Amino acid sequence: MSSALSAIPYFYVAMRPGGGRTVGVRSAGSIQALSQSLRSENRLLLKTYRLPSWAGSAAGISLKDYALLNEQLAQLLSRGVPLVEALEVVAQTVRPAARPIIVRMKDLVAAGSSFADACRQVGGFDNVTIAVYRGAERSGDLAGAARELMLNARRQLGIQGKATTLMVYPIVVLSISAVVTVFMMIGVVPKLGEALADADIPLPWVSQVVMNTGAWMKTNALWLGLGFAVLAVGGIFARKIIAAALARAFRRLPLIRDVVLAQESARFFSVMAAMVRTGVPLGDALGVANQAVTHPVLRSQLERLRTRLIEGGLLRTLIDEVVAFPIATRRLLVAAERSGDMETAFTTLAGDMTTEVETRSARLLAVLEPLLILVMFAVIGTLLLAVMLPMLTMSSRVSF
Repeated sequence: MSSALSAIPYFYVAMRPGGGRTVGVRSAGSIQALSQSLRSENRLLLKTYRLPSWAGSAAGISLKDYALLNEQLAQLLSRGVPLVEALEVVAQTVRPAARPIIVRMKDLVAAGSSFADACRQVGGFDNVTIAVYRGAERSGDLAGAARELMLNARRQLGIQGKATTLMVYPIVVLSISAVVTVFMMIGVVPKLGEALADADIPLPWVSQVVMNTGAWMKTNALWLGLGFAVLAVGGIFARKIIAAALARAFRRLPLIRDVVLAQESARFFSVMAAMVRTGVPLGDALGVANQAVTHPVLRSQLERLRTRLIEGGLLRTLIDEVVAFPIATRRLLVAAERSGDMETAFTTLAGDMTTEVETRSARLLAVLEPLLILVMFAVIGTLLLAVMLPMLTMSSRVSF
């Protein structure tokens, strides 16, 4: 499931209760949703200007607020608290940025809208979540569906923590290496090169390359800085393309691809558990859960399974064709299909896959640490070697 989805950034002009005007940037599902959000803060929307998607902040329902929303709904609804009153409680517990969205949802439900329609109108919820809520309302088990979605959000938060660790650690190490390298190339290497040239010391080819490169970088430092700035701005505008390219690379790299597949599988089984719990037919549940899968191979196999299941295929046979899942996972699903307890199997597999993500992430981090050390040694060690070789030559001349 997602957080802060389907939100459009707007620059707005609004009137305060006292008569003054205020401006700002806020993301919302529509201009009407933006107007309702400002109205809940006693401000009247006057003008709006739609901004590019990159200009918006991460507005909407964050994953933490999403988990809190479903946790509160599961607890309150299971105890017989009406939905409108439950949403009033939720509005007091989420972060201030998400409060107007919950208030708007409460108003829509109080006016007669279904909870799923309210989520769709306010924005910030993906199609998978809305479909789960809609199925839960039909079966009368909104509390149970909210509990499943809360568990899924908690799992995603744990997975995000592991992913953040995997990303931050190499970024920090490589950034430090880059800063040290640039400092040496611009501040140290050119001065040393000038001193060696004055002393008429013959330089090895490695030292010559490093010295010439350092002198060039020092001379063109301004242009290099502008180039890095242009690359940074271009990266911001093309971040979606870069993210898609990284995702494709991660799905192919050893070790990382196993983590990605386990993460996708955990998300799929979490959605299936929530859908099956609400009484949604398996074919319809697969249609919704497949939307949560971005892994192309796994999604293709699951779509083929759903199509052939609707055409009258036997589920236990079709499961064996989803070779992206481990053999143990497929055997468990076949056994669950025979016993008629698919909900328990999906819930169990969601938890198992989350544990698998944590285990594989720890292994990947253990492999990354020595690799990054080797990278640092290769970069900084090359510079030190290029600097030390002529100095050793100089010292040998002095000794003789």
